[in-house]
Amino acid sequence: MTRQHTGLLGWLLALAVAALFSTLGAWQLQRMHEKQALLAQAPPDRSHGLALVQAMRAPATLHWVHDTLEFLPATVLLDNQLRDGRAGLKVYQAARVDAGAVLVDLGWLPLPADRQLPRIAPLQGRIEVQGLWAPPPSPGLALGPALAATAQPRVWLVTRVDIAAIAAQLQLPAAALAGQVLRLDPASPLGYTRDLDLLPNTLPPSRHLGYAVQWFAMALAVLVIAGVLHVRRRRGR
Repeated sequence: MTRQHTGLLGWLLALAVAALFSTLGAWQLQRMHEKQALLAQAPPDRSHGLALVQAMRAPATLHWVHDTLEFLPATVLLDNQLRDGRAGLKVYQAARVDAGAVLVDLGWLPLPADRQLPRIAPLQGRIEVQGLWAPPPSPGLALGPALAATAQPRVWLVTRVDIAAIAAQLQLPAAALAGQVLRLDPASPLGYTRDLDLLPNTLPPSRHLGYAVQWFAMALAVLVIAGVLHVRRRRGR
């Protein structure tokens, strides 16, 4: 291979690496803006709870919901959820709404060191609930399968809230399962330990900005190093 071809290959490699780092930086900026927009919303008025169907008409907005839902025998356990420094799971159960379904956040359960899943007793029938209509936890980078069956019937362990994958297990069209979740009021006796933190188990916007700057700086550094090596190679010839 000639020196010219070697130099061209080096530049192509440098550009590919810089493009990858820039993509990661742009993704971090996107996450920062999404979280800033969520935190900028005014807290919903708890004195005027909407029916869930009404809240679903404005999915990008926080709403306080007060409704009666028919719970379905289908539960997903979101893995890797920390609370007060302890590892655990978030429990979501499906509930029927019109011709579709919604995931209801029932709260957090601790997970023992042997990772033996707790026995889940799903809610049954029609139950009056109230809570916050909000986005599900951020899925982050999608690595590996999102969902796996457990020894308990109609209970799945998930690594991220993948709406399409969960809808498929519930034998629903992807559009029939709402993209947001209903987070039950912590004062409700239903479910498990919970709160209404808008950014649980995730990074604040400032951290995303810091990571974005790092990725962009690394992309620039790769191009600078490639340029320096190119100049030295030309001088050497």
